[in-house]
Amino acid sequence: MSERLSLLSFKDRKIITLHFSWIAFFITFYVWFNHAPLMSSIAETLHMTDQQIKALLILNVALTIPARILIGMLVDQFGPRLVYSLLLFISSLLCFLFASSTSYEMLALTRFLLGFVGAGFVIGIRMVGEWFPARQVGLAEGIYGGWGNFGSAAAAMTLPTLALIFGGDNGWRYAIACTGLIAMIYSFIYYFSVRNTPKGSTYFKPKKSGAMEVTSKGDLVLYLLMNIPMYAALALLTWKLSPANLNLLSAGPSYIIYAVLLIIYAIQSVRVYQVNRQIFKKDPPEFERYSFRQVAVLDVAYFVTFGSELAVVSMLPLFFLDTFTQLNQVQAGLLASGFAFMNLLARPGGGLFSDKFGRKKTLLILLTGLAAGYFLMSQITSGWPVLLAVLITMACSFFVQSGEGAVFAVVPLVKRRMTGQIAGMTGAYGNVGAVTYLTVLSFVPASVFFAVIGGSALIVLVAVALFMKEPAGHMTEILPDGTVQLIEVT
Repeated sequence: MSERLSLLSFKDRKIITLHFSWIAFFITFYVWFNHAPLMSSIAETLHMTDQQIKALLILNVALTIPARILIGMLVDQFGPRLVYSLLLFISSLLCFLFASSTSYEMLALTRFLLGFVGAGFVIGIRMVGEWFPARQVGLAEGIYGGWGNFGSAAAAMTLPTLALIFGGDNGWRYAIACTGLIAMIYSFIYYFSVRNTPKGSTYFKPKKSGAMEVTSKGDLVLYLLMNIPMYAALALLTWKLSPANLNLLSAGPSYIIYAVLLIIYAIQSVRVYQVNRQIFKKDPPEFERYSFRQVAVLDVAYFVTFGSELAVVSMLPLFFLDTFTQLNQVQAGLLASGFAFMNLLARPGGGLFSDKFGRKKTLLILLTGLAAGYFLMSQITSGWPVLLAVLITMACSFFVQSGEGAVFAVVPLVKRRMTGQIAGMTGAYGNVGAVTYLTVLSFVPASVFFAVIGGSALIVLVAVALFMKEPAGHMTEILPDGTVQLIEVT
């Protein structure tokens, strides 16, 4: 079979499913980042301080960390069709609440809850992985992720103008409410237009729920360790909002949140052991095994790729507005959209390169370019020509989004029945990266912020070189009748 994808072949169910899924993802990102290009108007209406603005940016990506883990479990259990539709519908209601906020406290709470919509990405990864073979899955996942990710750029390009069309002090409210209406309508369209698997295919579900299955004692320890940064990121957010920093949370609630995070981690660790305790009794069959180290490497790679994208997309409109004083809000939003604009080609490109030239080699090259791009962005000043700054931004973005495509070209090839959970954990690490980088931004100027991302990319580059293994051969799953099915990953 040809490796080419005929994207205009609307009689092909897998192509139709791909299009419906990337549009769903596009809408989730359109909703998730509907506040960024309108931030100056929102801040003016509610008289927000600079620290409150930065806190709002962090809140926007915080809930997505546990949400992606939860959604990964739900999609493996109930299928992407139902879960995606419900996510879009619930997010539309939260969007309406954000648009109607009359105080900073309400704005912050609803923005925090809207971070849930960022988990939508995980759902489509499982859906696309079900419909496309290994020789095409990198490109298909890249198209899904890249075209969907463009929702943040579309928000930056269209919402300031839409707010101006509505006019008045509440223009931004109507513009944001429109994004919620779109999400509500599409939740029904998606549910009635797709199915979970091709006709005759089996939708493999995890043997146990509540935690990811691993196949060795060493992998169990690594799994427990890799869960820690996700809780640490939420603790970091709590500290950021506590009296020690922004003072948006009092000391009592802050300590309660710390305690709850510790308790939840302990409960989850117990559940991880319960799901995997059989490995202490006997080794699983060779054909059932997979290396959790692959998941860990993908996690940290997505930390620096998608994590940096989330952080930069959140701050770039204001960065351009502050750096180049000749720009107005609409112009700054349009120029900043250049960073996410490259998603249309770069992320599918990263997936395609992975399909053709190897997963590991592609990711190493793209991480190198990403590091170089951020170091160049750290040198941008008001003395630069605006055009040059935009070109550097877009060049860096190419490597960032291509790297994301390369990461998720591997995710569906690790263990089919747990693709949702693996995608959820990897995706959550993207948000851990975003929280980390945005916290760094709250303490340092933008130039240092970009340099920190570049430096962390070099560390991840070494980790990929040392620990990532090229997918080869087949992964196995067991059919309901007990027979073994081989799924090609080469």
